[in-house]
Amino acid sequence: MSKQNHAEVAIIGGGIVGSAIAYYVAKSGIDCVLIEKNDIASGTSSRCDGNITIVDKDPGFDSLMSLKSQELTVDLQRELDLEFEYRALGSLLVCENDNEMQAAAEWVDIQTKAGLKFKLLDREDLRQESPYFADDIPGGLECETDSLINPYLFCYSLIDKAKQYGLKVQTQAEVTGITKKEEFTIETTNGTFTAKKVVNAAGVWAPFIGKMLDLDIPIIPRKGHIIVGARQKPVMMRNVMEFGYLMNKFGRDRIVDKRTEKHGVALVLEPTESQNFLIGSSRQFVGYDGRIDMNVVETMAMRALRFYPKMNDFNMIRAYTGFRPWTEDHLPIVSEVEQIPGFYIAAGHEGDGISLATVTGKLIEELINEKTTTIPTDPLRFDRFDKVPVL
Repeated sequence: MSKQNHAEVAIIGGGIVGSAIAYYVAKSGIDCVLIEKNDIASGTSSRCDGNITIVDKDPGFDSLMSLKSQELTVDLQRELDLEFEYRALGSLLVCENDNEMQAAAEWVDIQTKAGLKFKLLDREDLRQESPYFADDIPGGLECETDSLINPYLFCYSLIDKAKQYGLKVQTQAEVTGITKKEEFTIETTNGTFTAKKVVNAAGVWAPFIGKMLDLDIPIIPRKGHIIVGARQKPVMMRNVMEFGYLMNKFGRDRIVDKRTEKHGVALVLEPTESQNFLIGSSRQFVGYDGRIDMNVVETMAMRALRFYPKMNDFNMIRAYTGFRPWTEDHLPIVSEVEQIPGFYIAAGHEGDGISLATVTGKLIEELINEKTTTIPTDPLRFDRFDKVPVL
């Protein structure tokens, strides 16, 4: 085995999570290789929006993890050489009715008590944000620290800097088998690699990597659609979501029409640096069927017009889908696997991969180097899914 094909740490998966891990591990001085079956950022990380948000996180550990990731991303904006369209503009969560406004007020109270920068907005505040909001939208809330990035560029920026620290990158190398004796042997379609430690950062494909080591990883793909739209005048300058997005994300009841409920649709609107905008979102469990469903696309467009009725002249440039790696408790797995020492999992972020990539990368580096972690990792342990036997 050549030295080029051996590393201290092998990272499987070249999306935003794998790229962040590669950056932090290489920066710490560890010899590492990134193995990707296609090209960097060719999967979910190129088929999503670019929100780095706290506004849509449950208070407590979720918010803590997101805040740390935001802080690390600010640092990376200074450290990385390639621009990745970082925009620290804050974000909005808008309410459709008075019941949601009451829930939003409670949400702001909880988050501000936790030390986060949240603010309740009334109808006039929203008009200041955009003249295109529907007249009957009562208000919403703002999170000051939220930001936007270009996920595709962010991956390449991370990899570019990681290479300066010695990272080796092997693309077009689909993993076909993994075995472990004294060290791991990783068979791919582009050669065989060995490593002392392996990080499974394969996103929705992580369970397939796990099975190669007889490991059941409880991650399921959840498909989401995104529309790329354009119009002559911009609709918003910063990211906006509807309060119902939280309901969809965490499987809570909401009052919407049957079509919106069926497709798991909730408004997300993200402006891009090119003056276009992204419209989301949908959530469906349909296995690995990535085909575009025009019924879902139409439902998303209708939902956007509910909040922005004066935007009815926009042009749809294209639509695409991506798979979000879902876990039953909506938290990712960021953990070493006890029964396979040296094997780590960093997957299961669902729609939070962009938000949580940097903190995930940092945590994996700290776990590998046996450091005290930046935040507690017990809620992210793999063994939390172990079932207690019924006596």
